[in-house]
Amino acid sequence: MDVGLVAQRDNGRAAFLAAELRRRLREADVTVVVDTTTAETLDVEGTPIEAFDDCDLVVSIGGDGTFLFAARGADGTPILGVNLGEVGFLNAVGPEEAVEVVLDEVAAFRAGELTVHEAPRLAASGDGWTAPPTTNEVVVQGPIRGPGGGVDLEVSVDGKRYSGGHADGLLVATPTGSTAYNLSESGPLVHPDVDALVVNEMCASDGMPPLVVGLDSTVSVTVSGADRAVVVGDGRVLQELTPPAAVDVARADSPMRVAGPAADFFEALGKLD
Repeated sequence: MDVGLVAQRDNGRAAFLAAELRRRLREADVTVVVDTTTAETLDVEGTPIEAFDDCDLVVSIGGDGTFLFAARGADGTPILGVNLGEVGFLNAVGPEEAVEVVLDEVAAFRAGELTVHEAPRLAASGDGWTAPPTTNEVVVQGPIRGPGGGVDLEVSVDGKRYSGGHADGLLVATPTGSTAYNLSESGPLVHPDVDALVVNEMCASDGMPPLVVGLDSTVSVTVSGADRAVVVGDGRVLQELTPPAAVDVARADSPMRVAGPAADFFEALGKLD
């Protein structure tokens, strides 16, 4: 069995736990790979995160940002999140129980009994390009936000016009991502058991309220009125656009797969107060 370890950058507690997990897993006859950044801290050989989809299980140690980083490399490989952050919507395991839970997951995998929860991801595409899947959200926006920035938008859902006008941008979020950037843009919370997407215009001059649509909907946005625009997924630029340009956002073919105990959504919400 191959297990990948990803620890939060510049976090001594995460690095210490990664080292302990690596030792205990190797004692259990598990092949352990460590991402290149974590490997530098531990002074061991590193593996690019892009190769973590070859693992049988990936363990993320840190906050939700570390989990999203691990998910980009893991693709369809199950991920177990150890929470060292404040909220932890994606990380259900505490550091004090991490070694025991990870070893239990290894035993379950070897017995063919690993339980995995799937969560939808998003894929953005345009003329001649398709971006890698994202876990939280896809944002189509102008090069800058605020006065003097933004773009002109035309937004459709499944081919039917929903809204249009000038805005900083448009955000499409999964239920997982409803608690992230979407929430900061006054979008609704969506329980992870609900099959839905959130369509949320960002600082629109004459826009519509945030809209919850079906999980299998396609959200199309045409951008104009600016020299440049960008498509951003989970906080990183996926594609640069030269308006006028059109972008489709829909559910990705491959979901995110989460191992270990399920996070308590309402308990995590309580930490937002």
